Amino acid sequence: MSLTRRDLLKSLPLFPALVRAAAPIQGKVKITAIHAMAIQNIAGNCLIRIDTGAGISGYGEAGATGPMARARIATMMPYLLGKDPLSIEVHFHNLTTLMHTYMAHIPTISGIDMALWDLAGKLLGKPVNVLLGGPFRDAIPMYSHGSRELNMLEKGSCRDWAAQIKSATEGFNTFKINIDSTLGVPSARYAATLTSQQLRNVARAYMNVREAVGEDIDIAVHCHNEPDTPSAIAIAKAIEPMNPLFLEDPINVPHHEGWAALRRSTRIPILTGEKLEMVRGFKPFIDAQSCDIIHPDLAFCGGLTGARKIADYAYQTRTPVALHNVGSIILTYASAHFGSAIHNFYRSESALGRPTRHVEKMVKGGAPVVQKSQLTVPTAPGLGLDLDFGYLKSQLVAGEPWWG
Repeated sequence: MSLTRRDLLKSLPLFPALVRAAAPIQGKVKITAIHAMAIQNIAGNCLIRIDTGAGISGYGEAGATGPMARARIATMMPYLLGKDPLSIEVHFHNLTTLMHTYMAHIPTISGIDMALWDLAGKLLGKPVNVLLGGPFRDAIPMYSHGSRELNMLEKGSCRDWAAQIKSATEGFNTFKINIDSTLGVPSARYAATLTSQQLRNVARAYMNVREAVGEDIDIAVHCHNEPDTPSAIAIAKAIEPMNPLFLEDPINVPHHEGWAALRRSTRIPILTGEKLEMVRGFKPFIDAQSCDIIHPDLAFCGGLTGARKIADYAYQTRTPVALHNVGSIILTYASAHFGSAIHNFYRSESALGRPTRHVEKMVKGGAPVVQKSQLTVPTAPGLGLDLDFGYLKSQLVAGEPWWG
């Protein structure tokens, strides 16, 4: 029998926790299909849609390309088709513990998990942050990025950029700026040990930005794991007079003694984690206190369920949790709900406010509300999305099928 959302809600007590709220309809709705689709400008991620026999769908975002996610979903279908979408913890366990014949692919599972939470909220008539146990806050602090046109070694360019960001309607007061162009090295590739000239350029570049924006705007230094440990320590020393908010991903991803050596060498907060998966990826950093702020990506680390486990572990040492996000409106809203639902939340990255407004165009009606660098958390059921399918269709990656 096909159930409508109205039918489901008739018998529901509106409890704040997922398990209690789901009890009256547990087992009455089944997963009928899972789709993946890639669109432009979301950093290699893809969108996930989970359909049910109740005629209600949930949406997520996976840290994988469309073809990669579809191939992985095919191997996971036996664990999901015909199953109750509200058994989120069961699905998370079954999918993340896969080892044979293929190891669990956490980025694809992340998108599935996110879509299940969106679906749960829609089925139960509650926003995701409430089902996660919150809210601690109704809006979350955000940070944005330096412009590609910004040349930090030119004071005039820095002044032009400062004027631009101060006039933007979102009122972002925190920006991270990539270091690779100032160093003259490829982004996200191992660089040779830095020279004295490169380090002088770094010191001058970030000080130019500080002078241009003043003290009321926070600037963070953004690496993509290019430096080795001696170079990372030298970068921290070079930028310390500029008073950066944090230094992101200054060493290669896996945990090793270099992280602790860097943290001992500087007063600048160290942030990392966008390429780490599950509690197992973050645990060494938290246990050794070799970074100050962890930085998972919900589309990569294990979805909302995996990130909640990470945040709960980090809470034991009062470690703040930031969120990486250069994805779509789905990941942006998921990040807002997650940031609202945990106590130790720090701030979330965002691609909102870009000149193209490509994230804002993904929803119908009003665009996401960002004021004074704060994103208001949607209050509609699920993630609160009203996707503009016409716009999404116009943004398909070349050759990508519509909800393949």
